[in-house]
Amino acid sequence: MKRSCGSSVRGVGPILLLPVQAALMVGLGRLVTGPAADHWPLSAEASIGEDLAEGRDPSTSGVAEFFSVLAGTQAVIGATLVCIVVLLVIPRAALRTEALFLGVSVAAQSAVFVVVTAFVDRPRPAVPHEDAAPPTSSFPSGHVGASLALYGGLAVIAALRMRGPWRHAVTGTLLLIPPAVGLSRMYRGMHYPSDVAGGLLNGTLTLLITGFALLYGRRPAAGPTAGPDGTERSAREVPAPRSTGGPVLVVRHPYGCPDELADRLAAVLREHGHRDLRWIPTSAELPCGALAEELRTVRPALVVVCGGDGTLRACAEILAGTRIPLAVAPCGTGNLLARNLGLPMDPAAALAESLSGESFGIDVGRVRGDGLEPMRFTVMAGAGFDAAMVRDASPRLKSRMGWAAYVLSALRHLRDPGVRLTVRVDGGRRLRRRARMVVIGNVGTLQGGLPLLPEARPDSGRLDVVLFDPHGPAGWLTAAGHLAARLLRRRPPPGPGPAAPDGRSEAGGALEYFSATRIDVRCAVPQPRELDGDAVSEGVRLTAEIEPGALRVYLPRAPGAPQDPSVEQLPTAAPGPPT
Repeated sequence: MKRSCGSSVRGVGPILLLPVQAALMVGLGRLVTGPAADHWPLSAEASIGEDLAEGRDPSTSGVAEFFSVLAGTQAVIGATLVCIVVLLVIPRAALRTEALFLGVSVAAQSAVFVVVTAFVDRPRPAVPHEDAAPPTSSFPSGHVGASLALYGGLAVIAALRMRGPWRHAVTGTLLLIPPAVGLSRMYRGMHYPSDVAGGLLNGTLTLLITGFALLYGRRPAAGPTAGPDGTERSAREVPAPRSTGGPVLVVRHPYGCPDELADRLAAVLREHGHRDLRWIPTSAELPCGALAEELRTVRPALVVVCGGDGTLRACAEILAGTRIPLAVAPCGTGNLLARNLGLPMDPAAALAESLSGESFGIDVGRVRGDGLEPMRFTVMAGAGFDAAMVRDASPRLKSRMGWAAYVLSALRHLRDPGVRLTVRVDGGRRLRRRARMVVIGNVGTLQGGLPLLPEARPDSGRLDVVLFDPHGPAGWLTAAGHLAARLLRRRPPPGPGPAAPDGRSEAGGALEYFSATRIDVRCAVPQPRELDGDAVSEGVRLTAEIEPGALRVYLPRAPGAPQDPSVEQLPTAAPGPPT
């Protein structure tokens, strides 16, 4: 007797969990539309929809319409049928199971969606709708759930069955589609954020259940595996810092660090022996408050920065080169420096872990340009697309949505043209290029762990640079998939070392990397510019130099050291004595 396509799977028992999934989604829907509706954050969802509707423009609406159509009923059904046929006709019998997995996932997600909307009745946002509103509940988003079942299912198949370098790019690109669909549905006035979250949860649970039932135990396709960097080192015990008896200056962003959080941070400082706390509030005019004035009269044992990357940059401007240590309590929108230093995103936890370690020297960058006074940065400096995104992000949306507000701002600039420019690395010859943006990084990881500059380290003594120039929608998808694929790697691949003077191209030429101690960029026309997430004046020139180890920062471990205590590693740079 021939084996059926289901004989190689673990069994359909897990499919019986789908009614449990439906009951869970119904319960969440009733909670969203009932007891929790008047409580934050659900109570703020209406204003988010109004803000998005007010900020609509034709170019962004076109991008949002594309993703909304991509997840429409007809598109999902058609794409699912085509993919199933392709999987069945490929001359490899093993792909029959993948075809079954994809079909069952899309059908199961749709069935759960229909059940939930029969028991949950939520009106759509009271804003102008850019799509026809079907007579179903707004919770959960059917477009988002369907897109996750289809494109997420295809991503699972790609990860299991594809070989070669395109495997990660395809998988990453497919995984980016459902979040993009969710943002487009919110932008077009069709759903609240909680509806999108419900759609993502519905699709994710469906893939988990059907994947366990049909694909559990399948091995990924063989491919190159990323190995260790070859530098295993023994672990060190790090002593807790001792107070020197000097005061602690606490620079506090008044909105990022409210009174309740300030009390928690003060308790952490007292637990580590710091009793003399002097609070310094910041303002728009003085992003580091009166820190400079305080340092003229007292040498503190420590400066604690309770704010985001902009507040940190302003404080680093003053503290670099003084050997006065700094501790980070991340209270901002992006908190990229804290993320790259391996700190928790909870401010009190980050401060407690840091004060249990010791001070390490990290690099800072120093940048200047036309109309731009010399200034330091700790994270990244940029010109072009990223700076325009930072400049045009709505402050109201940033306060409500966090760093996701930058994604919505970025959609408005996807069609911005590139600019001709020249790049000069460490005083070498000028290289002529064209790019949509230039990013000069002291660190390289963005929100969500996305490694834009994979070789960048805050203690390397070098700056890493990327020129970003995708061509058309295909170029954007290729570049996005290439970056997203890095998230799927369990460990980073061995680095190729410093980039050659002429750069290192990736993603079909959409990304070109350089490494330098000094980088000079000159654009043909003025471009938006930014430093550590703050927009600065437009201009045509940007010159950045590295200041190695100029800033002392308290950290629980050396920059780049593994967070798993079972992995042995020594710091790459010798730490200074506790201050």
